[in-house]
Amino acid sequence: MIPSKFYCFGGIVTMFFFFFLHPLPNTFASPTRSLCRHDQRDALWELKEEFPNHANDDERVTTLSWNKSVDCCSWSGVTCDAVLGQVISLELQSYSSVNTSLKASSGLFKLQHLSDLDLSHCSLSGEIPSSIGNLSHLTYLDLSFNQFVGEIPISVGDLNQLRYLSLYSNDLRGNIPSSFANLTKLSDLNLKSNQFTGGALILANLTSLSELNLSYNNFNSSISVDLSGLHNLERFIGNDNSFFGPFPSSLLMISSLGMIALDRNQFEGPLDLGNMSSSSNLGSLDVSYNKFSGLIPPSISKLHSLAVLDLSHNNFKGIVPRSISSLVNLTSLDLSYNKLEGQIPSLLWRSSMLSSLDLSHNLFSSFNKSVEVVDGASLRELRLGSNSLQVPFPQWLCKLKDLWALDLSNNHFTGSIPQCLKNSTSLTELRLQNNSLSGFLPDIFTNLTDLRSLDVSHNNFVGKLPTSLINCTYMEFLSVKGNKINDTFPFWLGSLQILKILVLGSNAFHGPVYNPTTYLGFPSLRIINIANNNFVGSLPQDYFTNWTQMYMVWSNEDSPESEYMGDDSLIYEDSIDLVYKGVETDFKRIFQAFKVIDFSRNRFSGHIPGSIGLLSELRFLNLSGNVFTGNIPPSLSNITKLEALDLSRNNLSGEIPQGLGKLSFLSYINFSHNHLQGLVPQSTQFQSQNCSSFMGNCGLYGLEKICKENHVNVPVLTSQPLQESLSDSKEPVLNWIVAAIAYGPEISRPFRSSRLDLSL
Repeated sequence: MIPSKFYCFGGIVTMFFFFFLHPLPNTFASPTRSLCRHDQRDALWELKEEFPNHANDDERVTTLSWNKSVDCCSWSGVTCDAVLGQVISLELQSYSSVNTSLKASSGLFKLQHLSDLDLSHCSLSGEIPSSIGNLSHLTYLDLSFNQFVGEIPISVGDLNQLRYLSLYSNDLRGNIPSSFANLTKLSDLNLKSNQFTGGALILANLTSLSELNLSYNNFNSSISVDLSGLHNLERFIGNDNSFFGPFPSSLLMISSLGMIALDRNQFEGPLDLGNMSSSSNLGSLDVSYNKFSGLIPPSISKLHSLAVLDLSHNNFKGIVPRSISSLVNLTSLDLSYNKLEGQIPSLLWRSSMLSSLDLSHNLFSSFNKSVEVVDGASLRELRLGSNSLQVPFPQWLCKLKDLWALDLSNNHFTGSIPQCLKNSTSLTELRLQNNSLSGFLPDIFTNLTDLRSLDVSHNNFVGKLPTSLINCTYMEFLSVKGNKINDTFPFWLGSLQILKILVLGSNAFHGPVYNPTTYLGFPSLRIINIANNNFVGSLPQDYFTNWTQMYMVWSNEDSPESEYMGDDSLIYEDSIDLVYKGVETDFKRIFQAFKVIDFSRNRFSGHIPGSIGLLSELRFLNLSGNVFTGNIPPSLSNITKLEALDLSRNNLSGEIPQGLGKLSFLSYINFSHNHLQGLVPQSTQFQSQNCSSFMGNCGLYGLEKICKENHVNVPVLTSQPLQESLSDSKEPVLNWIVAAIAYGPEISRPFRSSRLDLSL
């Protein structure tokens, strides 16, 4: 929270004595009299010469408009004392692309009556000069969003009138200087996003602090000092550091404290809450991503004002204490990624306040037998995935009418999806994968028009895809992989204009995937997996023409992929790993352009469509295990970002296009068990492959170097019948594991991690 800027109170007193002791000259009221003192104007003009003068489109305050023919007190960003003409406030936010540095002799430090100084976003570089200590009247100092380096000068401690100090987002490092102990009036201190390593404990002396932000630094110490003296503190933010040792329980003795954020550190041991203020106003406690262990302390119930409690990603064990039910103001509870066990207490959703509950990735085994959902329950997000729940699909979930995210994945739920779930019209995310659910997928989607993500993969569903899915016009992700669905290709899904990921693999789908009267193409599709089904027929040469998302190139600013990286409410990532023939690849570097086509292990015939070459942004292509004939289309060489290509176990003939050897990103190739002939491209990409990638092609040559470097004698590349090669295949063709793709419809929704498995 940034407080209002403070202006010099002393000016009022000065004005009184000025009027009382001195008769006013007749010229004082003259409208032509300049309020700006010459020494102040000259100092400002020196500063203008130091700062690069660049116009900018966003109309930020700069020195560009400053003009000596105009009273300097009317210059943009300048405020003067109304009586004495001294500059008391300076606000410059140039956003210049040219770095500049503050020199010790800068004209800035001649403005010794400044009370407010804002130089944020000024592209300042270098160190903070020790001359900053000359500005002893400063009450407000903002140097955020620059490129400082080095340590904070000791002279900052001379600014003993400071009430607000922000050094947010720089490259400052080292310790917080001990002279900070002099800043006894400081109420707001923001050191976020720097490289500080120590000195945080000095801050315990700053008893006027109301907000302290130390996040995203490298602080590496325990917080063992008694912080209870910070009796005005309202927000303590220290996340994303390397703090270690026990939880600083002295914070809980501060009755004014409303927020503690210590997530993503190295705290360990039991969560000892120590003595607490009987009038505690703590509303948010986040200690996630630490190393806390032992039981969740029952005494946590004494923090009766808690609205947000996040203990996730620790090593807590045992049961959830019943006393937690007394936290009647709780709106968000996250206990995920621990070792909690036993029954999930129903008291957690008896609250009419609780809107978000995440108990995923624990060892819970059952529900309370008498689960009751109170009237007016406001639970909107329920995540129970990755536990050991072995019960029928809970019917009482249908009573949660406002539910927008339901995750029951990776458990042992049985039975069928109840029809009453259609009443949960706010659902945007439904994750039921990796359970033992069975029966038909219910035709419940007519009313679920906000649904964006549906994952029912790896269950025992049969029958056909429910056509009511056509009503889910916001659908972005659909996976039914690993079931027993017996249906034809769902051409009608092509009408879902923002469908990005479609996974139908490992079912009993059959028939052609092209019909000239119903085929619409998939304009937004980025990932499609229809592998290991019974699809047949040929693909027309223009089949991929309308798959525009696979070949459109976007800038970083307007790319729709920015949803993945920038807007946590739509798609977010946890970790992404590619395991391709045992070779692990960090996918984070290509996540924005992640495009996959997997048509493997079907019965497609005819020629591979030449339009495949239009998909210039494609990264992974797998057409293996079909009966494609003809030549490998030379247009594949246009897919310059292709990283993995598998055309093995088909009836392809002719030569391998030499242009493929120029694909510099291509790291995995498999052309084995076809009828190819001619010279294998001699590029590095081909010569670094395994010899087995070319087996079963009697006419290929130029493999001596490849097989020799793989310590294999050059084999006789005899072909074998396709049926035999398919049944004899023991080598995994492709194993793609992609983590963390999920969806949610509103910007306000919290960050959640999830996992999508595209492995075949």
